[in-house]
Amino acid sequence: MPKKKLYILLIISFLSRAHAQTDGSLPAIIPQPVSVVKTTGTFTLPDQITVSTDKAALNSYVAGHVRDKLTRATGKNVVISNDRSNSTIVLLVNDTAVPQLGKEGYQLTIQPNQITIRANQAAGLFYGAQTLWQVFPEAIEGKKATTGTPWQLPCLDITDYPRLGWRGLMLDVSRHFFTKAEVKQYIDNMVRYKYNVLHWHLTDDEGWRIQIKSYPNLTDKGAWSVKKTGSFGFFTPPAADEPRTYGGFYTQEDIKEVVQYARERFVEVMPEMDVPAHSLAAIASYPELSCTPGADKYVVRSGEQIMDWSHGAPPIALVDNTLCPANEKVYVFMDKVIEEVAALFPFGYIHLGGDEAPINFWQKNEAIKQLMQREKLKDMHAVQAYFQTRVMKMVEKHGKKMVGWDEIYTAGVPNSAVIMNWREQDTGIAASLKQYEVIMTPAKYVYLDYMQADVITEPPVYASLRLSKTYEFDPVPAGADVRYIKGGQGNLWAEQVYNMRQAEYMTWPRGFAIAEALWSPGGRKNWPYFMQRTEAHFKRLDAAEVKYGPGVYDPLFGVSKDAAGNLVVSLSTEIEGLDMYYSFDNSFPDKFYPAYTAPVTVPVDAVMMRVITYRNGKPIGRMQHMPVAELKKRAPKK
Repeated sequence: MPKKKLYILLIISFLSRAHAQTDGSLPAIIPQPVSVVKTTGTFTLPDQITVSTDKAALNSYVAGHVRDKLTRATGKNVVISNDRSNSTIVLLVNDTAVPQLGKEGYQLTIQPNQITIRANQAAGLFYGAQTLWQVFPEAIEGKKATTGTPWQLPCLDITDYPRLGWRGLMLDVSRHFFTKAEVKQYIDNMVRYKYNVLHWHLTDDEGWRIQIKSYPNLTDKGAWSVKKTGSFGFFTPPAADEPRTYGGFYTQEDIKEVVQYARERFVEVMPEMDVPAHSLAAIASYPELSCTPGADKYVVRSGEQIMDWSHGAPPIALVDNTLCPANEKVYVFMDKVIEEVAALFPFGYIHLGGDEAPINFWQKNEAIKQLMQREKLKDMHAVQAYFQTRVMKMVEKHGKKMVGWDEIYTAGVPNSAVIMNWREQDTGIAASLKQYEVIMTPAKYVYLDYMQADVITEPPVYASLRLSKTYEFDPVPAGADVRYIKGGQGNLWAEQVYNMRQAEYMTWPRGFAIAEALWSPGGRKNWPYFMQRTEAHFKRLDAAEVKYGPGVYDPLFGVSKDAAGNLVVSLSTEIEGLDMYYSFDNSFPDKFYPAYTAPVTVPVDAVMMRVITYRNGKPIGRMQHMPVAELKKRAPKK
């Protein structure tokens, strides 16, 4: 065939496949696969189901996962066999690896009489199965078998592989403790969307959650605080006699169990011990780790204010929550902790924090001044770099690599450290150009503790992060050296997250957008198509009894003033096709109230604006209660 004709055919084929990616008739798959082609016919699940797997996959978790999910959701009889001749679902490890698929890619073929998943390794089979479940009706996610479900699937050819190797979510269990079972539950939800790293934030000012046998006080004292209810960070300081019974920790056996559970699902677990700052729980347990007088009176934080952020970063510490870089006992402590942690976690990375270290106690400390003189350290950045470099060598001694928040790059640690870029992406870009490995996790796109709706609806936490903004996240920013971008992740800090239902609510659906940014090919952003698939997955999460945030249906409020100084409110929505109805008369609007069509002037004596969104004549959003006093605060001053 002439080259020109072949080239034209390839273009036509590419365009048809590219069009297929946004075809509304295709199943709603998140993250979006590399290629989805609809073929002829449908597959119907039989009453007797055989899952066959070749020898290489026979002992993997995947076959059992497929059997268990089908059995639970359908109630049908499912058996595992190594005879593929009449099998319903065939799991095949390629005899000769397909380079395009790598370690985690797969090919999923659904034909009228059989489903086949092929991959180079078992991880690819597992991810192929996650895609397969998304082709099934949402009842596949149910906790119990359903009757009357037509288990029919469209015939498809899917080829898929990840854009990036590090696809993570961080779960903070220090601010509020989550049980071992709840952590497993969070992992189960992660793998639906092809995440492969759980960043486990195990220590902070509010609790030390991992048993260290060399230092028992870390969990005897450091894992417990006073239970408070309300707005974290503004709690009244606990009285000395209030019981410190709130919290918990994981034994080393618990850790091993969770790590094994995750690895069976192709998730690696990275532990984080946040040092030298965020260490009040450790200091309350062992005051000698501080070089500040009075540390023996410190207690684990229960949510009272301990930092003054009014002057920006670094904060002014009201109590010294830092391990002392000039105290040799700290390095003995860190070496023992790292030794025990390294033995518990097979993953090749240990996170040692490095963020938000206050310096006001260091600045007036004689031991720090002597350290600076002895080691020729010019400033507090250099002091922190000295600490981080010493503990990094301990990590490397145990065969691991140290990960740290991007302050360690600013401080100047060697480039054998891995930088987790949480502030502006310029830092991650610069680090990659200096050949640091970088994990992109910029707060303005992927901090899952941020509000996903208006502050009148959700607990106030630092900033707002709507789903549409998270969807803009590109883990490979322009200007970065792509060779050093390992991947990215979303971070769920738990100051205002008191239970697993709220953790789910904050993670999803923003976790969909992050998963797609990390797995799917770049350059495919299509917000309407993403929302189409997201809404389909709301039904799947409902079936799975997983909570999610509906903030995407809430209106956005804009405030201005007219020439006479009257307040004027502009309403908008993140997604198209929603109608908005409002009131100012203290009643609750529905579709018989005024519809918003243009900016509205707030009546002079009004005290409350209420707004609700509808779609196709039915309410879809939550009733929004916007005080006029709040609108006045948001109005321009001039």
